[in-house]
Amino acid sequence: MIKLKFPLLLITGIAGFAMLQACSSGEKDTDERQPYTVSDSLFRTLSIDTVKQKIVTNAIKLNGMVDYNAEKTVTVFPLVTGNVQGVNIAVGDFVKAGQVLAVVKSAEVANFNAALVAAQATVRQTARQLAQQKDLYKSGLASEVDITNAETAYDQAVAAQVAAQKVLSINGNNRQGEYMIKAPVSGFIVQMNLASGMAIRSDNNTGLLTIADLNNVWVQANVYEQNISKVHQGDSVTVTTASYPDKIFNGRVDKLMDVLDANTKAMKMRIVLSNPDYLLKPQMFATVTLSDREKRQAPAISSKALVFDNSQYYVLVLKDKKDIQIRPVTLLSNNGQTAYIASGLQTGERVIASNVLLIYGSLNN
Repeated sequence: MIKLKFPLLLITGIAGFAMLQACSSGEKDTDERQPYTVSDSLFRTLSIDTVKQKIVTNAIKLNGMVDYNAEKTVTVFPLVTGNVQGVNIAVGDFVKAGQVLAVVKSAEVANFNAALVAAQATVRQTARQLAQQKDLYKSGLASEVDITNAETAYDQAVAAQVAAQKVLSINGNNRQGEYMIKAPVSGFIVQMNLASGMAIRSDNNTGLLTIADLNNVWVQANVYEQNISKVHQGDSVTVTTASYPDKIFNGRVDKLMDVLDANTKAMKMRIVLSNPDYLLKPQMFATVTLSDREKRQAPAISSKALVFDNSQYYVLVLKDKKDIQIRPVTLLSNNGQTAYIASGLQTGERVIASNVLLIYGSLNN
């Protein structure tokens, strides 16, 4: 039994030494781990931004709403009294100028035609009487006063006929007692108070329907007091909507109302936007963004280059594809497109501005 002690101790020592060597070798392998390298395929697709000194431009965001362009909106009022028949349109329909929208059976229009017929008969009668007076004057049986009176009666009859013809023409020249409601302009029916069978009156000041040209629209935005001094007529703006979050509409400030709304305590601002595809629809909510340029400069990079992690902003500074540094930065401001750096970057340095989360995660593994 005593003879076995030495070999057992020897074996245990050798095993321990081997384990230490293995651990040491593992630590050495860890220390010599190769740095992260961007693959050639990924590197070719990267967007690289160079740090430049730029004037600090902040974004002012305002809430607004899409509205009709009132200068290209027409309301149709009843011109005659009668009963509506044959309504041919509905809200949202596109109509062309001159298109018949509805027919009104009207005693007024029938009277207009009767007045014209009566005026025409009076013209014929006074014309005959004038001719008779001229013949009598030649025979010495009528005086010049008689001819003058006959001429006056004829002229008055002609004037009455012209007036009756114009009234009938204004009301559509219809001789069956019908009045055609026609579209005065091309556009969309945006409001309608018209239905078959309803009675309308010419003295009613309520519009029958409203037609709007939606090729361009207004955006009405609220400007609160702290931003009034930063907004000017003619300023460029961008507009986005919840319906098209990735679509940016560009426009300019068309008018500032220069008074505060009593309820919202805000100044109204109006923007005119081109709307050729009719994407913008009245009553849509909109976000209006303006640029506020300060009088100072700062290092600037694309906002896409920023990584926010653990309450700290970082950027990936590119030396080459084998040397990418994670560097903390302090922001001065960020307007959504450009980030202005207070500290952490120098002019001329290059930062990665695409796939930053992928590379940032790989560098941290």
